Amino acid sequence: MALSPSVFPQESEKNNANCVETKQSQTASIASEDPLQNLCLASQEVLHKAQRSGRSRCLQCGSSRMFYCYTCCVPVENVPTEQIPLVQLPLKIDIIKHPNETDGKSTAVHAKLLAPDSVSIYTYPCIPEYEGKDHEVVLVFPGPQSISIKEVSFHLQRRIESKGRSKTDDLDRPPCQLKRAKVEEGCDLNESLCKGPALKRVVFIDSTWSQTNQIASDERLRELLQVELKTRKTCFWRHQKGKPDTFLSTIEAIYYFLVDYHSDMLKEKYKGQYDNLLFFYSFMYRLIKNAKGSGEKTKPKLIH
Repeated sequence: MALSPSVFPQESEKNNANCVETKQSQTASIASEDPLQNLCLASQEVLHKAQRSGRSRCLQCGSSRMFYCYTCCVPVENVPTEQIPLVQLPLKIDIIKHPNETDGKSTAVHAKLLAPDSVSIYTYPCIPEYEGKDHEVVLVFPGPQSISIKEVSFHLQRRIESKGRSKTDDLDRPPCQLKRAKVEEGCDLNESLCKGPALKRVVFIDSTWSQTNQIASDERLRELLQVELKTRKTCFWRHQKGKPDTFLSTIEAIYYFLVDYHSDMLKEKYKGQYDNLLFFYSFMYRLIKNAKGSGEKTKPKLIH
């Protein structure tokens, strides 16, 4: 029986559309199941081997740990340091850890392990000196006064401008003399503002959310601009009940801040430069997820 020539093309188009829709649906489903699937990561085979062999000794303190020593912030004996990626960061990172935060449950140590030259961890009440540096340091913490990363440059510029105007010598000079003086010093105020301030350091709080306010309200941090990552959602396996999914774990907050900083402040296309900050985190996420999915009642071996 002869068929109309228009039948096959119509059915073909319909099938293609259904196929595309099905693939998109599958992709969305996979992404929702594993939000970390598209990271550009170094090989995690070293972690797979360590997970199969079990705990190992910390070469510094001798403690038995899985993957790394959270006290010394170094990989354990069966995780060779040369097989762990090193991440170059554009900013210095300070992590203020609450004294009651359990070291073995904290993700802050991931940052120190993977970017040791850029990350420092302090135990509260020990806090670095930020006085006089509030134009180049921000605190990542949600709150009524928090701003987005896109607003950081503007607000830091305002602070630089305010500091310049507060100088008594400058207030006594006519504007034309002030500008001439700045040029002679090789630091034109207007030119400096046009280039934008250089954010140099970012502060994060490592604590359970019920304990964070004690640190965030400390007078040594009170003057810093607060930045909130409002559009990012956590996939942390220890997410605290009653808290929104925008409340991130420490390593998530560091990673997402740097990704947004790269795009919104440096105005450069992000190409995975900081993805290895989630080297340990993504491995643990999948290990725990697989353990839950297989119906295991015992905790995964990664627990320190």
